[in-house]
Formats: sequence, structure tokens, C-alpha cells
Amino acid sequence: MKVSEFNYELPEELIAQTPIEKRDASRLMVLDRKTKTIEHKIFKDILEYLKPGDCLVRNNTKVIPARLYGKKDTGAKVEFLLLKRIQGDTWEVMVRPGRKLLPGVEVTFGDGLLKAVVTDVLEGGNRKVKFEYEGIFNEILDKIGLMPLPPYIHESLKQKDRYQTVYAKYEGSAAAPTAGLHFTDELLEEIKKKGVEIANVTLHVGIGTFRPVKVEEVESHDMHSEHYYIKQEDVEKINTARKNGGRIIAVGTTSCRVLESIADENGMVKECSGDTNIFIYPGYKFKCIDALITNFHLPESTLIMLVSALAGKDYIMEAYNEAVKEKYRFFSFGDAMFIM
Repeated sequence: MKVSEFNYELPEELIAQTPIEKRDASRLMVLDRKTKTIEHKIFKDILEYLKPGDCLVRNNTKVIPARLYGKKDTGAKVEFLLLKRIQGDTWEVMVRPGRKLLPGVEVTFGDGLLKAVVTDVLEGGNRKVKFEYEGIFNEILDKIGLMPLPPYIHESLKQKDRYQTVYAKYEGSAAAPTAGLHFTDELLEEIKKKGVEIANVTLHVGIGTFRPVKVEEVESHDMHSEHYYIKQEDVEKINTARKNGGRIIAVGTTSCRVLESIADENGMVKECSGDTNIFIYPGYKFKCIDALITNFHLPESTLIMLVSALAGKDYIMEAYNEAVKEKYRFFSFGDAMFIM
């Protein structure tokens, strides 16, 4: 299967640069896999399509302000992007410029609030660094760090919380699980009142989610790995819905990847944690999820391959071309799609 089969023409002006004022007022394209129809709605209309007994599974990871601007003792400016905590205060970071950042080099951030010492050069050019500080690391990050917005967003973010879901809880992501950005507290309450169960998984989204596919054949792509966990209380909600004939609806590709990584052949899950590099593309047989809420993804990305695996490539490409024609907003701050 060729990566080029997942390409589509996207005018640059359709790439959303800022979030819309009200989260659940974004547009919603509804795809019905049985009838192969396409409907145009507003996100809060999602209520019409959810049924009592369904289980909505969302990713409650929290984005950390992972972009840091600092200086070496020579005065040279350096940019760090925190990718993942290795242990304690030791992190893997992406650095720019990186050529002279060799083991032993010190970098200072926020007028000395935070210091980092490079301890190793990792495969691929990332650095292993140890941070030194006084106080609480996450509080210092909140003061001096910036939200690591995707490379296709060129506007600055006026409110940090808009690149965060309203239910974000556990810090560790370098990017937001963007399908969840459309939910408000009020909409979630209405969903619960309708008899829909809400369960959580936690997957810390890595910057690899934006990594382009650089091979010609889809099957040759090497997928990045991300850490996840799921608690017993959420396992019970998902398994109960499954046993009682309710649908498992993943909020976003990250929740979908966790569920498909941990489910057995009957779609049942158990409490666990680990790392997943599952790569879902057409031909994959879904074990757990029945429906998916997602955003519109980059051409030739692993995410458009995932939604094509669920809905069928031709149907997805037709929907994407329709979205371009109808001037939907694309990518992280864009509109949503419900595949059922």
C-alpha cells in the first residue's frame, strides 16, 4: 500500500491557527459506515448520536509547557522541547541548535530558575539532560515554559488552557489529544445524563505524532512509542458496556490506540500500563472500538491511515474532499469528525 494513496489537496487557509471561541461550537462531520452517508452538524449535536449504554473513552493526559528557551554559558541561545521523563529529573529532549550541545554542557532557563546539564547524545540526535532547580518542577515549567504547538500553527496561543482538554489530569504530553478539545464540562454532563458512561485512559502524546511518514510503502513505516495506563475503575466501565451491547466510542486516535493495544480478541480490557507503538492502517481488524470522534488529519499521516482503517480509505478520502469543499477547519484547532 502506497503512502501517496493517503494524500489530498488542502488549501493552507483551512489549517486552523487559533481555537474557536466556544469549544463545542466547532463543526462536526458525521460518517455512518453502514449507509456511507456524510452529515454536517455542530459538535454539540454529538448528543443525538450517543445512546444509553454507550461508553465514551477519553484520554485524560495533560500537556506540559514543554518548550523552553535558554542560554549556554557562552550566551548562545538554545531551544529545548521536553519529550519524555526518563527518570526523576532526567529527560529526553529535542534541542535546537544541537551541534555543540555535547555531554557536560550547561544551559540556563528563566534567569536561573532552571538549569540543565547534557549527559548524553541519543540516537537520532535528541539529548539526555538532567535538570537542576529549587522548588517544584511543574510550577517552574508553568512560569517559564511555552505550550509546544504543532509546527503548522504559526499564531501564538493567547490562553494556555485552550490547548488542553477540560478533563486533562495527568501531566506528561508534548501534544494535546485534540479530539477532546471540543468537549465542555456542560456537554459532558449532558452526555452522562443521557446514560452514556465516561471512562478514561492516559496516553502521554509524544512529538512523534507529528513525524511525517518518510517511506513509500505504508507497511515499512516505523511507528513511534508512547506510554499509557488504564485504571481498574475505567476497565470495569468499558467491559460492562461491551458485555451489555453498548458501543465503545474512542475520543481521539490516542484513546483508540490504547484500547486496541490492550484489548483481547473479544474486545475486553484489563488494568495495565506500558508502551505502545501500535500502527493501525487499512487491513487492521478492530477488536475494541465501535466508533471514533476525531479531528481532520494531515495528508499521508499515520492518523489518516488509522481513520481509513476504521471507515475505509475511499470513504475517508471522499469525506476529506467534501470537508475541503465545505471549508471545514483542519488539524489541532480545527473541526471534528464522528465515525460510527
